[in-house]
Amino acid sequence: MDRTQSPINGWFILMTLFAAFVLTIIPLPAEIEAFRPEWVALAVTYWCLAQPQRVGVGVAWLLGMMIDAVQGVLLGQHALGMTLIAYFVVKFHQRIRAYPLWQQLLIVLILIVLYKLLTLWIMGILGRSPDTWLYWSSALSSMLLWPWLSSILRSRGEAS
Repeated sequence: MDRTQSPINGWFILMTLFAAFVLTIIPLPAEIEAFRPEWVALAVTYWCLAQPQRVGVGVAWLLGMMIDAVQGVLLGQHALGMTLIAYFVVKFHQRIRAYPLWQQLLIVLILIVLYKLLTLWIMGILGRSPDTWLYWSSALSSMLLWPWLSSILRSRGEAS
């Protein structure tokens, strides 16, 4: 049986997406809150690269809607950003997989910055834009976390 089609991998994907969601909503001290990586966006990016036939725009939209509901922001704000990330990753997944790690880091940074830019635009329309440059720090921390996260998920996914 093909390993990519085994039911265990489906549960592993679901568990990692749930863990990313929990890491996104868990409270952090105010001093480091701005540096929280975009866990769900990273997980969606990884799974859209590794399993684009299973995780795509629909899953990303659903996760974004869940983040919107839990954080009490405009419904669809994060869903639109997650959908944008998933679309680009699924569309170019074969090309992105072939890139060396440093280019993947740049792609992850660009995707997270686009996600944050879209969210900033929506917050600006609502009159709630952030006051400091620290708003962008989560994009940098997400980029720096990418090699570690992708290697862990790759090794655990192969073991399941």
